[in-house]
Amino acid sequence: MAILGKIRERSMFLIIIIALALFSFVLTGLFDANSPLFNKNANDIGEINGEKISREEFAQLVDQQRASTNNRTSQIQNVKSAWDNLVREKVYKTQLEKSGIVVGEKDVWDAIVSQPFVQNSPMFKNEAGLFDEDKLKEYVATLKDESDTDEGRNAWLGWLNYEKSIKTNLELGTYSNLIKAGLGVTLKEGEYYYHEQNTKMDLEYVYVPYSSIADSLITITDDEIKEYVKAHKEDYITEPTVNLSFVKFDITATEEDEAIIKEELAKLIDDREEYSTAAKGNVSIVGFQNATDVAAFLRDNQSDTPLDNKFYTRALLPRSIADTISGLTVGSVYGPYKEGSNYELAKLIEVRQMPDSVQSRHILLPFLGSRSADPSNARPEAAVQKTADSLAAMLKRDNSKFADLAKELSSDKGSGAKGGDLGWYNYGRMVPEFRDYTFEGKVGDIGVVKTAFGFHIIEIQGQKNKQPAYKVARFSRAIEASDKTENAVFEKAETFASNLTDNGDIIKLAKDNGYSVQPTMGIQNLDERVSTLGNQRAIVIWAFDSATKENEIKRFDIDNGYAVVKLTKKNKKGLSLGTSKGLIRLTLLNKKKAKLIADKMTGTTLDDIAQDFNLRKNSSKAVSLASPALPGVGSAPELIGALIDLEPNKIYGKIEGKNGMFSVKMTSIEAPAKIENYKSFTSTLQSKLQGKTGKAYDALKKFAEIEDNRATFY
Repeated sequence: MAILGKIRERSMFLIIIIALALFSFVLTGLFDANSPLFNKNANDIGEINGEKISREEFAQLVDQQRASTNNRTSQIQNVKSAWDNLVREKVYKTQLEKSGIVVGEKDVWDAIVSQPFVQNSPMFKNEAGLFDEDKLKEYVATLKDESDTDEGRNAWLGWLNYEKSIKTNLELGTYSNLIKAGLGVTLKEGEYYYHEQNTKMDLEYVYVPYSSIADSLITITDDEIKEYVKAHKEDYITEPTVNLSFVKFDITATEEDEAIIKEELAKLIDDREEYSTAAKGNVSIVGFQNATDVAAFLRDNQSDTPLDNKFYTRALLPRSIADTISGLTVGSVYGPYKEGSNYELAKLIEVRQMPDSVQSRHILLPFLGSRSADPSNARPEAAVQKTADSLAAMLKRDNSKFADLAKELSSDKGSGAKGGDLGWYNYGRMVPEFRDYTFEGKVGDIGVVKTAFGFHIIEIQGQKNKQPAYKVARFSRAIEASDKTENAVFEKAETFASNLTDNGDIIKLAKDNGYSVQPTMGIQNLDERVSTLGNQRAIVIWAFDSATKENEIKRFDIDNGYAVVKLTKKNKKGLSLGTSKGLIRLTLLNKKKAKLIADKMTGTTLDDIAQDFNLRKNSSKAVSLASPALPGVGSAPELIGALIDLEPNKIYGKIEGKNGMFSVKMTSIEAPAKIENYKSFTSTLQSKLQGKTGKAYDALKKFAEIEDNRATFY
């Protein structure tokens, strides 16, 4: 009471302290670099060609993207897809306006109505089986009306996304057609293409490969590589990245943990006495061995797997129990035993003789709400069941009409066309209700079975290989680390993080403790995967935070463990070689080699040039662009293309090829024979040109002004 009294006396003082702490917290946020106080664009996701993209607008696009994938993708994947779609839309927007391309609501609706899946959907057909546009309109109106629920909202957003994609496709299709129209090819161009491809030349040449000059004779400096990168900036601009190193601490069950789990399961087998607080005394607890309601026992004792009511032959039982189960009496329990990542108890519930495969035929009658029903003409469940029972009774008296009725009445058109025949199938193929009837019944039985697809009138026609089948109840408990083990791993991770903060050398400290360091490089600001740690968006956000400096350390909770992470490097946006240094060096080497070869290629005849390089003069006949291979060289279209319009019997030297230098003479050149029509070559050339229309977006995007702030919000 004395303490409470002092707290009351100092209540105003405590209120002031708490208020100051909260005020300090708010100020910290205000003065942050990303605070709205200093950042005018704090609520903008980005900007595309001068048009700002608000956070609210983009969030709606992300929701639509998520709805379109039925929540099968991660948040970052939805963010990336929504952004890519938005950039494409905005980049094309200016071009569409300049081109006068306008797609209205009616254009979009007409495109939706013409879609085959819409035309053919039973949902949008009338009583006559024809497409009814009013039913489609009613469907869309219903989606909008039900958008106030979570499920309905996702469906409505999915529809809006679909409408938008249709509009975008119409716009881009029209724009693409305009580009194609501007890439027309004349018959004269087709004629020239034919001439260019089929002009044949006989050549004599000396080929000096760059590899003939040793790399050691040429020096490539880092400054030269840097100059090359500067001259080709667009190829080597990289986005900001970070490099990390981490040590992973996995939480795994110890042998002691496993022994405890095994012991807990052993106690569940037999009846036992336990003290009950409610009863204020000992009560009798029924064990797994004597439990009559096995499903309730599994549920009440928190089994990690529910009751499995299937029958299994010995070959299909888990190996760990197959041999033992076949020797048990019904009601007996085996275990505990280890099965994968669980410890289990197995109780034999029932044994019966069952086939391993069955042949049957059926007639499927759907009812309103069943999975195979056509909503436009489905009947209520009770009425359909009455029909099924009546047909089954008739077929039991005379099954000769079964095939004809299946062809006429069954909604399963595949089997219906074959008189309802389903052929032979194994135990796991059919839905449970259908499976149980056909495998547990007798050949010749005819009956009615209800499934999610409707009412089935089934006749069992054959059964093969009858053998013992076992129904086994398996109580399982996942092998998981105890609180004691988790605390020990946490302590290790915390200790390592603390020592690393003081020491800084993650490799040495890890080695001293017997841990493994995993480096990961080139992580971008919208990545979510961090090497073997999997999706760890929190780590990426921390690493890119402006407040996080190089060499900082932090422990993160991950799935089944912890990771102690060190930020080893922050790489700013700019020019970077990445892994391209070797290729750049090779390019520069070849350029210098080309100059050395050219300087030495001074002979007046091919024989002289060949002698200067201690090489042989080569020759090749009937070379063309359509067949540009040269002996000792390989494919050389760049050389053949350069020679087509040159004069024969002249030496052309110092021609750079892909892998070497040429001196060449055309000893003869033969133009192809004229043909009556060059239309096919015109079409071929036009196809090649129009195939490049897909690169239009890349070109437009390259010159677009794009500011991307997604990483600030996601």
